[in-house]
Amino acid sequence: MACELSWAETPSFSETDWPWWRGPGRQGHAVADQDPPTKWSDSDEGTRNIIWKTPLPDRGHGSPILLGDRVYLQVADKARNSQLLVCLNRDSGEQVWETVVYEGEFDTVDQREPNTKASWASCTPATDGERVFVNFYSNKAVYTSAVSLEGELLWQQKLCQYQIHQGYGSSPTVYDDLVIASADNKAGGQVVAMDRVTGNVVWRHLRPEEPNYPSPVVLSVAGKDQLFLTGCDLVTSLDPNTGKVNWEIEGATTECVTTTVTDGKHIFTSGGYPQNHVSAVVADGSGEIAWEVGTRVYVPSMLHQDGNLFMTLDAGVAMCVDCETGETKWKSRLGGDFTASPVLVNDRIYAVNEEGACFIFAANSESFELIAKNQLGDSVMSTPAISGDRIYLRVGVQEGDKRQEYLYCIGE
Repeated sequence: MACELSWAETPSFSETDWPWWRGPGRQGHAVADQDPPTKWSDSDEGTRNIIWKTPLPDRGHGSPILLGDRVYLQVADKARNSQLLVCLNRDSGEQVWETVVYEGEFDTVDQREPNTKASWASCTPATDGERVFVNFYSNKAVYTSAVSLEGELLWQQKLCQYQIHQGYGSSPTVYDDLVIASADNKAGGQVVAMDRVTGNVVWRHLRPEEPNYPSPVVLSVAGKDQLFLTGCDLVTSLDPNTGKVNWEIEGATTECVTTTVTDGKHIFTSGGYPQNHVSAVVADGSGEIAWEVGTRVYVPSMLHQDGNLFMTLDAGVAMCVDCETGETKWKSRLGGDFTASPVLVNDRIYAVNEEGACFIFAANSESFELIAKNQLGDSVMSTPAISGDRIYLRVGVQEGDKRQEYLYCIGE
């Protein structure tokens, strides 16, 4: 399905922006020329390196994005039956505006609740510098919506009907004139590219009737830009401009969550149901799988750096693997369970577990080296955004019998 594109420039951003899921390069790498803190605290014993913290309504597991002097993140507020985009001032943490994107019952579908690691606002927004795009499940379907930088709801486009299995958490991606989103599910998923100015559908690509959770990602691999999705028992490469299949192979398990990364030659898939696996797929269309191992990296996405693959396993183990061979170079137990993805800053990796403990360790292929460990709050399901020497982290704090979410700005 195709339509005429409206004119729009390819977006560009400053080094202090974090415009979408997994950061500017879509690979979990923060801009290198910065030095965020390695120590922080906010407890009865004292506060250290906390610039501000802002209470958020109810719950969400999506990450914040950063554009100019604003922070944007998605929230689901059951008390108001509302799914929201919230805008905060980046310097003070004060709320600038909130926009109700959807209103009405959203927390049960045929009495089916999502997995406890999911929420009704698990997606991360994306921006083209002129508007913010959000994905939400609502009324048994998934929609992409565009909101202006002033909080005006501009357009909404239905991706497809959606059958809840574990939840929904796929984030949109911006590429040239398009915003691209996916919604794999048992009712039959789709990948949809929309004109980011008008919301008109430019192309649709049908997917199998399987539950699956990754966000689509455009990476430059094997000499061209390719749009990748893993899961539904497939590794799929599409032309991001047209939606046509570049190549597709059986090389992943059914249910994946992680967003794939690349070393420029391979893309790395990982999943957790029904099989645990990590594999290196040669991304030239040859169909070759260079190696595969049975490691369980189901939810946290991986990092590539200098021929090495760094990962935090769901079960609380850090590992470094050789990209060419799949050989484990080292592994070390961190502790706790992990949902949030690690972020690389210079030669440091920041990884936060579900109990709010952040482990900072060296991106070193020779051995595991723990640099610092910090505790903040009681629960973290969201990946931090790190930019301008500051860390923006969504944290749950148990206050009496209530869980209160905050967005923290951590910096010196």
